[in-house]
Amino acid sequence: MKLDQKRWLILIAACLINICVGSLYAWSVFSLPMQEHLSALGGFDVGSLAIVFTVANSVGPFTMIGGGILTRKIGPKYVIMIGGILFGLGMIATGFASSKIFVLLSYGLGVGLGCGMVYGCTISNTIKFFPDKRGLIGGIATASYGISSVIIPIVANWLMSFMDVTASFKTLGIVMLIVIVLSSLIIEDCPNDYVPTGYKAPASTAKGRHNASWQEMLKTPVFYCMLAMLCCGAFSGLMIVSSASPLAQRIIMVNAAQAATIVSIIALFNTAGRVIAGWLADRIGNINTARLVFAGSIVGLALLFVSSEEAVVLFYIGVCIVGLMFGAIMGIFPGFCAAIFGPKNNGVNYGIMFIGFALAGIFGPTILSSLYTATSSDTMAFMVAIALAAVGFVLTFVYQKLVAR
Repeated sequence: MKLDQKRWLILIAACLINICVGSLYAWSVFSLPMQEHLSALGGFDVGSLAIVFTVANSVGPFTMIGGGILTRKIGPKYVIMIGGILFGLGMIATGFASSKIFVLLSYGLGVGLGCGMVYGCTISNTIKFFPDKRGLIGGIATASYGISSVIIPIVANWLMSFMDVTASFKTLGIVMLIVIVLSSLIIEDCPNDYVPTGYKAPASTAKGRHNASWQEMLKTPVFYCMLAMLCCGAFSGLMIVSSASPLAQRIIMVNAAQAATIVSIIALFNTAGRVIAGWLADRIGNINTARLVFAGSIVGLALLFVSSEEAVVLFYIGVCIVGLMFGAIMGIFPGFCAAIFGPKNNGVNYGIMFIGFALAGIFGPTILSSLYTATSSDTMAFMVAIALAAVGFVLTFVYQKLVAR
């Protein structure tokens, strides 16, 4: 099979893998049942397990960077396989958890580190095969990761309807381990000189658009501007996504079942945003798309700021826009990073860039929780998110000044 055709098969395999590792974001489905299980096992209330997701979400960049370095030596196939085994075993081990510390180690570290290694490799390697559709393919690859937060909760709830949470972890872990390992066998390393038939690469107009090493990348002010943009862009999305259910119950006074529906709606818009923004980036450019994302985020957050029990429609529109914009920023950045610093080292480079996402994942939910505790209101948190989205918007102009030097 010619590489022009095989690259689509590689994309499908990468998407299947990402659906599995994207289940990291389905933690909220497991959190309460696992908390109840551990409390019953230990004979005392173990308290909230929210820290588990925070750890799992924060450690990913370490293995994204390490996986990118390892890819150069053993190739993406084996990096994905190793990461998939770590991820699957972490899920299975969580099914044997007997304490909060155990879950932190098995899920927080095992699943989180495995996810980072796999995700970074599938995204960076797949984008290399599509220099003609870099934005769209980056959007599709990241969308498969995002759609997992819609699919896995349905599967998990179905499993937990006739088995306990520990058996559900074991079952999902085994299935995902098999899917990732088998799909990884299809993955190939993209040749550095690969160009699809009939494609003519556009002339580079910005400094640094060569295959920069991570050391070279860190010396450029453009990198820090892009990292800050990613952090600002992901902040509001991670703040809302991590607390969508309690936010809905507090602001528009819906019940838990209705709030769960809102979570699913956000996940769908998050997924759609990744594909739409990727497609748009190929047509109007990454920075123009990012500018639209920040403007859209401000609008969505402003609607949330003024929503209430008497303005339920504004809340629904607001969360849909925020979800769409969150997906959009995540959809364009893998291709954006490759376009500026080159595709060859994008595994490592995007792994380092992803630190911006990790910071947003730490501070977004924390600021929301802290400000709500201090003020008994979510409006201050929305104001902080609006301010950061405005900073991100301004940074798009700073970026253009930097690359024009």
